[in-house]
Amino acid sequence: MDYRKYLNDIALDIKPSGIRKYFDVLSSMPNAISLGVGEPDFDTPYDVAAAGVRSINEGRTHYTSNAGLPKLREAIAKYMAARFDLSYTQDEIIVTVGASEGIDLALRAIVNLDDEVLVPEPSFVAYSPLVRLAGGKAVPVDCKEEDLFKLTKAALEAAITDKTKALVLPFPNNPTGGIMTEEDLEEVAETAKRYDLLVISDEIYAELTYGGKHCSIATLPGMWERTILLNGFSKSFAMTGWRLGYLCAPKPLRDVMLKIHQYSLMCAPTASQYAGLEALQSGLEDDFASVERMRKEYDVRRKYLVAGLNAMGLTCFEPKGAFYAFPNVSVTGMDAETFVETLLKEQSLAVIPGSAFGSCGVNNVRISYAYSMEQIREALRRLKLFVEAHRV
Repeated sequence: MDYRKYLNDIALDIKPSGIRKYFDVLSSMPNAISLGVGEPDFDTPYDVAAAGVRSINEGRTHYTSNAGLPKLREAIAKYMAARFDLSYTQDEIIVTVGASEGIDLALRAIVNLDDEVLVPEPSFVAYSPLVRLAGGKAVPVDCKEEDLFKLTKAALEAAITDKTKALVLPFPNNPTGGIMTEEDLEEVAETAKRYDLLVISDEIYAELTYGGKHCSIATLPGMWERTILLNGFSKSFAMTGWRLGYLCAPKPLRDVMLKIHQYSLMCAPTASQYAGLEALQSGLEDDFASVERMRKEYDVRRKYLVAGLNAMGLTCFEPKGAFYAFPNVSVTGMDAETFVETLLKEQSLAVIPGSAFGSCGVNNVRISYAYSMEQIREALRRLKLFVEAHRV
């Protein structure tokens, strides 16, 4: 039976994630180490997990409001005000199934057939496929290593056409660890207003910045009303498996996204919502001490990893956000794909080719430091042996 004739042409044409295939190989290799997964190695804080379990034991296992528990949306609004100087009401927030659902909702709500959406690259692998599935055209905007992988005004303006409707703003960035300062964002904001663009600002790593406070583009003059802000609990609160995120947007945009959410997901998992409520309520009481402990530990690992990479000749700029380093592997004479495949074969060490996140990452690899120092030390030892054997 020829199933192709029944399947969506765009879905058929989309390539599988460039990340997952390496883990399929890794699972069959003894003594293998992976620095490839973008997931905290910390457990969900005990009180947060207990709140989710307690909600089940107390019979709170029914649907919530489509938009999410009112108390949770209230807590999200307080959190956004306290941590990022942003003002939202409950009616401007949707609790989503991870921040990833928020990306999908935003794109399906705003994209019409053949609309263009600008996607800075390297960036998270889901943006461009979801633009295409919404019927639009994803237009890559290269962020260059010499610019610390920031989105520049020149690159942004060069990509804009009369079909451009929106810009994805993925900072702090996965995979590079790059950030955008307030001064950087001011140029983007000026361009967005001049060309009347919406901005989908993915700020899932907002709590994981080093050397300064994260700035949201929605805080800049004239940008709150044209920004759909995405965030969630996975990275900052070590809650990846709970699948809990949220989006914040002006009510006319939020209401259309809520309709799509109603028909596709109904509501985020109830137990996860109660866990998220505890994470925010307890965090607001103790100034997010558990988040700060994780951030400090990541910072130690970040400095150790980047110093080790530069010492062996894999040049790496200082990542100031998320939990990734993005070294250049050109010293080996290999492109990223060849480097990763050979490293996995010879040293049983898995990292991710930068090309999985966009063509401008062809000379880089993504290395996660969301792993123990013991694993990072051993990974650097193997990586050094590999570089010494293949240096050109």
